Amino acid sequence: MTEYLGILIVCAIAAAIAGGFILLTSLLGPKQPTAVKQEPFECGQAPVTKPGGRFPVKFYLVAMLFILFDIELVFLFPWAVVFRGLGWAGFFEMLLFLAVVVLGFVYAWKKGALEWES
Repeated sequence: MTEYLGILIVCAIAAAIAGGFILLTSLLGPKQPTAVKQEPFECGQAPVTKPGGRFPVKFYLVAMLFILFDIELVFLFPWAVVFRGLGWAGFFEMLLFLAVVVLGFVYAWKKGALEWES
């Protein structure tokens, strides 16, 4: 636990500084809300349409696939760190895991989950 003490202290100092800056700006900053300041800022342009459009369902599907394959990398990194100590059993287990992930990717591709036109 003592080897993580330095990291914990740095994180605590960073959180204290960030919190202090937020507190100082809310206490010392000017408070003059106007109608113009309450409007959302979008590239300096006046809004053309009303906001609130829906995202297509394909966006959510691709986002979920991205998260799944990103989690695959989360599992792959620790395995790569201890690769030599695992031996052949660890190698074949990760090979099986990667095969399942690749099969899932091929299945999603064949089903058209990665195509935007439809």
